[in-house]
Amino acid sequence: MDSYFAVIILLLLAIFLSPIASKMKIPYPVVLLLAGIAVGFIPNYEPIEINPEVVFLIFLPPMLFDAAIHTNVIDFRHNFTTISLLAIGLVFLTTTAIAVVAHYCIDGMSWSLSFVLGAVLSPPDAIAAIGVTKGLGLSSRANSILEGESLINDASALVAVRFATVAVAGSAFVVWKAWLMFLVVIFGGVAVGLIIWHFFAWVIKRNWLSDEVISVLSLMIPFITYIIAEQFSVSGVIAVVTTGLMIAIKKTQIPHSILTHTKANLDTIIFVLSAIVFILIGLSFPSVAKELSPSEILPLIGWSFLIFFVALVVRMGVLFYHNNSINRRAAKLSQWNKTRNENQTPLSLKDHRRIARVRLAKRQKPLTIKDSIIIGWSGMRGIVSLAAVLSLPLLMDDGSAFPMREEILFLTVCVVIIMLTVQGLGLPLLMKLLHKWETPEESIDSNTGSNSNI
Repeated sequence: MDSYFAVIILLLLAIFLSPIASKMKIPYPVVLLLAGIAVGFIPNYEPIEINPEVVFLIFLPPMLFDAAIHTNVIDFRHNFTTISLLAIGLVFLTTTAIAVVAHYCIDGMSWSLSFVLGAVLSPPDAIAAIGVTKGLGLSSRANSILEGESLINDASALVAVRFATVAVAGSAFVVWKAWLMFLVVIFGGVAVGLIIWHFFAWVIKRNWLSDEVISVLSLMIPFITYIIAEQFSVSGVIAVVTTGLMIAIKKTQIPHSILTHTKANLDTIIFVLSAIVFILIGLSFPSVAKELSPSEILPLIGWSFLIFFVALVVRMGVLFYHNNSINRRAAKLSQWNKTRNENQTPLSLKDHRRIARVRLAKRQKPLTIKDSIIIGWSGMRGIVSLAAVLSLPLLMDDGSAFPMREEILFLTVCVVIIMLTVQGLGLPLLMKLLHKWETPEESIDSNTGSNSNI
């Protein structure tokens, strides 16, 4: 009964804070976060226990499913190179960068523990990014990249957390086995997602069920897909995303009435879940801080700001490096093509492949400076990082306590709060500043460039 009452209070708090956030022109998630922190410091307040399994099962699947079915598939395909770089390459690079900082700066932080912290804090959160950027007028291309990244990065980050935790707990860790398991987890998730989609499509074609019943079934699909995938030890995240993307691709095969009912129901569910998520993140800070001595808290807050800065710089650096590499590759291939045309040399098989790359390079267009900065700034962490750190085991394989678990938990919560407040509050100001600096050509390019990438 206490948990039920707490959820009702959280929802009422979220509802009443919505107009306040709108009136103050502050991102709604930031207001909920600050409110949660304030409530958590109320004397005699009983903290709410956040079960990571509940987060992964109740919160994550419907939010990823909603984002997937509303994905512009054409934009997703055109921007797939950038999306995959951010969702996979950047996740592992951020994990390494944070691990290096944590190992050399924080006393007692071994390499294995540092990689656990890095993996936990590596994935930008879909709920946080969409919640903060909503209504700010991002270009369609920037929106497509942010949403596409959020569909994939959770899987790669959670796999990294799993492997890092295994290494800390004392189990044998072999690199080639880890990569093999990563591929099995990812492609196994895709397979489960495709099977669930074909089952759903088969049910629709048979016309056995009414539209209302199918709408209810469509709401159950993300949960069913996630559970089945996890039962087979593959990525539930990728399975849910795959099913959602297949629905987005095959929308013409689904009756419009079902899509309408599903969208209305999902919108309500997402509002409720996202509101609870940001309040819970805020509520977790006071309870986590109580587990540490006052002398430990201040240095850890300082290291949290450093980790935030490193993660932001790495993200920005990867985006600008990616843009520069696109320009260099396009210029190099164009020069080769020009020289080949002038010399009129016979074409070999290798030359034909180069010509294909030239054509691809002409279609591939780098992000504008404005979009690069906005996408880089919008990489906030959220409930996935919190759930991942709470899922760390209490005991090692030998029965001893998991080392520095409280410190890793505090650092994670602190970094999440810093990112949501600093980046969340700073994004509207950044948008205004970039709009003043933006040239007319950049404005046109950012609004129409969503179909110009690979």
